[in-house]
Amino acid sequence: MVNEGPNQEESDDTPVPESALQADPSVSVHPSVSVHPSVSINPSVSVHPSSSAHPSALAQPSGLAHPSSSGPEDLSVIKVSRRRWAVVLVFSCYSMCNSFQWIQYGSINNIFMHFYGVSAFAIDWLSMCYMLTYIPLLLPVAWLLEKFGLRTIALTGSALNCLGAWVKLGSLKPHLFPVTVVGQLICSVAQVFILGMPSRIASVWFGANEVSTACSVAVFGNQLGIAIGFLVPPVLVPNIEDRDELAYHISIMFYIIGGVATLLLILVIIGSIARLFKNLNFVLLVITYGMSPYGISSLGNGLSKWLSLNAGAFYALSTLLNRMVIWHYPGEEVNAGRIGLTIVIAGMLGAVISGIWLDRSKTYKETTLVVYIMTLVGMVVYTFTLNLGHLWVVFITAGTMGFFMTGYLPLGFEFAVELTYPESEGISSGLLNISAQVFGIIFTISQGQIIDNYGTKPGNIFLCVFLTLGAALTAFIKADLRRQKANKETLENKLQEEEEESNTSKVPTAVSEDHL
Repeated sequence: MVNEGPNQEESDDTPVPESALQADPSVSVHPSVSVHPSVSINPSVSVHPSSSAHPSALAQPSGLAHPSSSGPEDLSVIKVSRRRWAVVLVFSCYSMCNSFQWIQYGSINNIFMHFYGVSAFAIDWLSMCYMLTYIPLLLPVAWLLEKFGLRTIALTGSALNCLGAWVKLGSLKPHLFPVTVVGQLICSVAQVFILGMPSRIASVWFGANEVSTACSVAVFGNQLGIAIGFLVPPVLVPNIEDRDELAYHISIMFYIIGGVATLLLILVIIGSIARLFKNLNFVLLVITYGMSPYGISSLGNGLSKWLSLNAGAFYALSTLLNRMVIWHYPGEEVNAGRIGLTIVIAGMLGAVISGIWLDRSKTYKETTLVVYIMTLVGMVVYTFTLNLGHLWVVFITAGTMGFFMTGYLPLGFEFAVELTYPESEGISSGLLNISAQVFGIIFTISQGQIIDNYGTKPGNIFLCVFLTLGAALTAFIKADLRRQKANKETLENKLQEEEEESNTSKVPTAVSEDHL
């Protein structure tokens, strides 16, 4: 479903000819220049006269600049595919499935400790392995994304996510903890193929006035998965002593997530080959091949570093939330999950609002700084109200903090793309994610040790200190919005070209009058 570029269509659903998908031979693109989908290039314009088009620069954009029969005035019209929101929806769903598997152990940490007979730190590593595997695998996956495109990356990520979910079903005995570790490691590898894609999908499939909103919606799925991961496991897996009965409840959770992951993989596969089945000749070939002796016998034989202080703090807080709530409110595992749900749902709302606000205002630095400061304020309030003995207070303070903390994530992606344009969106968002994983591991281990030895308040103050540092560093960022400048320059060049063409068209008339 997630392809390298959209199925190019006119606004009246008339397909664009195949020839329109090819780069015009007169367009020369410098290898270091990544043409943003919102930038349309007139076929007569040479972007860099001394260089040839680099293969990685030929990714299909979110819209298509193609000549119109009405004249040269329509050469730079962008058409966006109507399928773009369906693409984002499918991506969001399997991103949701993967993020659910990240937090499903941490949200009932004490129950899995009892079932497998391991320490809290061992269960914490089931969360931190997501952060650890991302760091060495980012660059190889970024290279694969540039070489093979979104479709291949989407299929690989969805397939690994499905495989990891089913491997965990082999760990339903207390002595099989290593098997659940293997399954979680596979899911953590799948995350590398998923986490950095929102900004890339937004830039490939959407126009300049929609990229921030689209990125926020794509991130929305990841946050929804975490929210469900806080809510559902405490409900499906109760805190009971009988390990056999506990295994039964855990198996229900694992079977549900395995079925969902399989369904999403099927959807991604169908979406990836859907265009093939619009080709009548290919469909006939498939049917006739299936009827051939070979086909029948085959069937018979077998069917950015400091920006990520905020994200790192969120990872640590999510991993350790169950322990912190149980510390002050024993026996409240279900409410601990609901508090996590509140944090993420509030953050999803914040992410969508911030994305819409960015598309309208383009105030990237100002918005990022305000959200960062409000995250710090929310964290401070949460820290000093957690031990008051009133769960409803914790719900309110945690939700307020989550609105800004998780709402910050798409802001970081979009701000990074602006600052690093025309570099690949996958690289910029990937580096942010690497930084977040590093800080997430450091914060989780450090805060966990502080909580175990000194209590929850010192542990949360530890996070507040680093959030203060992150907010201070954010204030020093220069708002060099390169993508916005490129879009503005392209529009100005287009208007200038149209004016020159208009003036040129009047020259023959003037010459004729001189001759007369």
